[in-house]
Amino acid sequence: MKVAVSFLKIKDDLEGALKKIEVTDCDYIHVDMMDGIFVPSLNYSVADIRKLFKNINKKLDVHMMCSSPNKYIKDFAKVPNLEYLTLHFEAHRKPIDVINMIRHAKLKVGIAINPETKVHKIIPMLAHIDQVLVMSVKPGEGGQAFLPEVLYKIETLKEVREQNHYHYIISVDGGINRETALLCKEAGADMVIGGSFVCMQENFQKQIDQLR
Repeated sequence: MKVAVSFLKIKDDLEGALKKIEVTDCDYIHVDMMDGIFVPSLNYSVADIRKLFKNINKKLDVHMMCSSPNKYIKDFAKVPNLEYLTLHFEAHRKPIDVINMIRHAKLKVGIAINPETKVHKIIPMLAHIDQVLVMSVKPGEGGQAFLPEVLYKIETLKEVREQNHYHYIISVDGGINRETALLCKEAGADMVIGGSFVCMQENFQKQIDQLR
């Protein structure tokens, strides 16, 4: 199981926390970008993210919780170490257009779906996707409880991938701890996003080890 670490809940000494994450063996740093429109909270601009990670070498997995994801792609293409750029299916009238823009920018494409969004809505796009991010909480706020009904989505996405020989990874974000990570793994997930479970403890590596 791959593990990405989200620092959404960290409020003090963010620079120091990012350095602590970097020295762990996590696979990615998961960057939540919130615009205050698609979700109530507002945090970073693309320029802020570039500044935060100018001295960080870990690969980045950026999750755009933004109502107009298309307008950020050109700038994100210039961010070092950015591998996955994920938009929300619910955030754009024509998600496939944004997917094509991300692909054109030479980045891997992710698509996130909220807890209420059914998998069949994104089936036509899956041939063009590198990551499906299954939200197991309502997006935009850390520390929420895992919604077990999303496990069926993970199972469905795995089945669709196998049947069609697609290559996307299945990631799960929200309420991840040792127990829920195991449930996700058993359902077929390839990666979990550890937030509060990792960053609210002193020993980040110990927490990451429990999620694998």
